[in-house]
Amino acid sequence: MMKRELNNSQTIQMQGHFLTTQRRLLLELIRDSEGHLDAKELYQRARARDESIGPATVYRSLNLFKELGLVDEMRLGKLRCYYEIKKSSEHQHLVCQGCGKVIEFQNPHFQELIKAVQREQGFKITRAELCLEGYCEHCEQEEKGDD
Repeated sequence: MMKRELNNSQTIQMQGHFLTTQRRLLLELIRDSEGHLDAKELYQRARARDESIGPATVYRSLNLFKELGLVDEMRLGKLRCYYEIKKSSEHQHLVCQGCGKVIEFQNPHFQELIKAVQREQGFKITRAELCLEGYCEHCEQEEKGDD
């Protein structure tokens, strides 16, 4: 994990931007999160560790991190964008419509589908996202309990 942080730090500095204490904190929080963070949650976690950080700093930093290719922004569900450290392997997402939980998964059939579409349509796909919405096991059980 430390190696990834050094790469992020070097990337920021090589692009002529300062790696401030607040930017380092935000990258660390995104990297260490046990899931996907939206900007509001990232701000709340950062604020708990550094009271001087403001929402504008979080949004500006997220935009910089996206621009430099350090984080991925995903619109999962209807209203919110989530952020995660850019990963080398492609993955897909399940989003619970009940609790908002985001689950990452990988499925080789997704890559097969992309290859088939490229062949059939004569189209080079450079980016593909798959987000499936539904209900996690916990929320599904609660729904059944309400009947």
